[in-house]
Amino acid sequence: MSSSNPFSHLDDRGQARMVDVSEKSITRRVAEASCRVKLSQETVSRLGDLPKGDAYTVARLAGIQGAKRTGDLVPLAHPLGLDQVEVEIVPEAGGVRIRSRVIVTARTGAELEAMVACSTAALALYDMVKAVERDAVIGDLRLEAKSGGRSGEFRRQE
Repeated sequence: MSSSNPFSHLDDRGQARMVDVSEKSITRRVAEASCRVKLSQETVSRLGDLPKGDAYTVARLAGIQGAKRTGDLVPLAHPLGLDQVEVEIVPEAGGVRIRSRVIVTARTGAELEAMVACSTAALALYDMVKAVERDAVIGDLRLEAKSGGRSGEFRRQE
């Protein structure tokens, strides 16, 4: 990347490229993300016992698997050996909130992995509920916090 190019994922000709992180320090990095799935209260009350089975377990496992596959899904993301992935699904008014936390010891952060965990869990949850509620809505995917690395700490402020 030349000093005249402020975008690290573009080369001097403006072409997309994978960033070289080989000179960066290996540090512990943590990223947290969340998203929301809008559902009726009746569907939320049935998430543990749907026609396809327990939506909580399936969605949580899908989120973990999604985080591990981020490098295969996002073209310029670095494949990371993740140290830990947590996915939590919490009922709230009007649906559920899906939260993820990803820990990695690496040269680059795990923000994408955390967001892919949430979105994959949300898609799996939709797959589980579509027989009883086809109009479920997935939204509000966002990074909540990150730590580690050169850019330091970030925590979303409401």
